[in-house]
Amino acid sequence: MSSDLSIHMFLPSGTAEGIKILEISNWVGRAVAGPRSRFDELRRRPEFARTGVYVLTGQADPNGFPTVYVGEGDPVANRLISHYKQKDFWSALVFFSSKDDNLNKAHVQYLEARLVNLAKEAKRCVLDNSNVPQLPSISEMDTAMLRSFLDQMLLVFGVLGMSVFQKPAAVSPSARLFHIEARGRRTAIGYEVDGGFVVRAGSESPKESVPSTPDYIVKLRETLLVQGVFVDEKDHYKLSQDYTFTSPSSAAAALLACSANGRTKWKDEKERTLKCSRRRPS
Repeated sequence: MSSDLSIHMFLPSGTAEGIKILEISNWVGRAVAGPRSRFDELRRRPEFARTGVYVLTGQADPNGFPTVYVGEGDPVANRLISHYKQKDFWSALVFFSSKDDNLNKAHVQYLEARLVNLAKEAKRCVLDNSNVPQLPSISEMDTAMLRSFLDQMLLVFGVLGMSVFQKPAAVSPSARLFHIEARGRRTAIGYEVDGGFVVRAGSESPKESVPSTPDYIVKLRETLLVQGVFVDEKDHYKLSQDYTFTSPSSAAAALLACSANGRTKWKDEKERTLKCSRRRPS
């Protein structure tokens, strides 16, 4: 696949904060995104009356984890109107339909189930879904088509700044690894990625936070434990999977259980800080 990609974004309301229509070259899908405050405009769009899959998102917790709800509708209109009246947490939504109107009920059920599973695996949000949807029985041809459709949806989510469905890619041989030392030994290893900072599975963290640890770091660590990212190893926590933090500093603070500047705490194999390693030669 070519590394070049063209994504077209149209702003019908003329503002960056308003409604966005996104399409990808040679893709049959279309995404419509917008804030809750624009719901009356969103419901008048023709895509609103089509079969589709949607995501509601809002910042319900102070720990940096967005709350997310994934759903489907045939059409999406009735479901979204219901959520507008009954769900208070969400502040923005994005829904996907087909420009050719060729998605059916089974198709969007498949996409809904895959998105929920991806969010559960990535563990970067609080899912508001009370039930885990099951994959419907569809043909091999439809499955292949929907996998491709989902890949394009994930690209759109990335453009919109929604990373809750993305697990870290496998570390490349050329990736620069950094470590953190605690108690006189290396306890965590990680590397920078476009979407933040990945800490490797098996990295360790003390169980107790220091008294001066900011509340948001305490809450982040509590959520990581509830989500199963941290597992209790009696005298410390251990990361159960590679996990993407929003920044080197949030990764360092979560792993050290205290306020931390990731630019100086993470060091490479030559003991150079992340800050120094970023400097370009003069």
